[in-house]
Amino acid sequence: MSTLVFLHAHPDDESSQTSGAMARAAAEGHRVVVVFATNGEHGEVPDDLADGETLVDRRRAEALRSAQVLGTARVAWLGYSDSGMTGWEQNSVAGNLHLADLDEAGGRLAAILDEEDADVLVTYDWHGGYGHPDHVKAHHVGHRGAELAARRPRVLESTMNRDRMRAFHEAALAAGQESDLDPDRPMDDGNPFGSPEAEIHWEVDVSRYIDQKRAAMQAHSSQVTDIGMFMAMPRPIFDIAFGTEWYIEPGRPEGIEVGWPFA
Repeated sequence: MSTLVFLHAHPDDESSQTSGAMARAAAEGHRVVVVFATNGEHGEVPDDLADGETLVDRRRAEALRSAQVLGTARVAWLGYSDSGMTGWEQNSVAGNLHLADLDEAGGRLAAILDEEDADVLVTYDWHGGYGHPDHVKAHHVGHRGAELAARRPRVLESTMNRDRMRAFHEAALAAGQESDLDPDRPMDDGNPFGSPEAEIHWEVDVSRYIDQKRAAMQAHSSQVTDIGMFMAMPRPIFDIAFGTEWYIEPGRPEGIEVGWPFA
């Protein structure tokens, strides 16, 4: 069995992006570890915070609930603050991930990789899927951490298939339905969403674990806008949208393989 470490920028990112693979890996006996680079301070603040409870408290508790749903063995934190979206004043606040020294941040991750003797590390594609400063930095931190680890793990990058998303978007419009999921429009950094299919190496069917994936999202209920949008999707559409995960494996020959990259 292997040890798989999934690096995410904020608590709740794991639920929508890699939780299907995490659930399957755990079910098959692998040790699954999730590392959150930030505390998610600049997410949505729910109306029901208890006296003395902070958003960070709530989001850390939600991350633990998600981990329980998925069978994740360990939840770890790099300890940086949330940098906010591109152009926010939080981008320039000391202590955030966006401004973190790459060797320092990579070293924090490498320490966890060494503790776990990790076989595989999953991070993000080059622009973090949609250009959020913390997602972009997590891509670089992931690769630097792998370089600094005592035993370099195999590295994969979670992404979204822009071509498949475009096909769904166009099909919805052709059927007279509304669709806000145009992957070609500029995202947070001005680039389109995800990656073109030609750059992706792994198509992973996680449909058997879709209920766990949905429950992991629901665990992050404080993030009403994103999670609420996902939960409002008709179930057949939700299952199509989240039943497949996509991964880039740097250095692998071109072409998608339909299979399980974590064997």
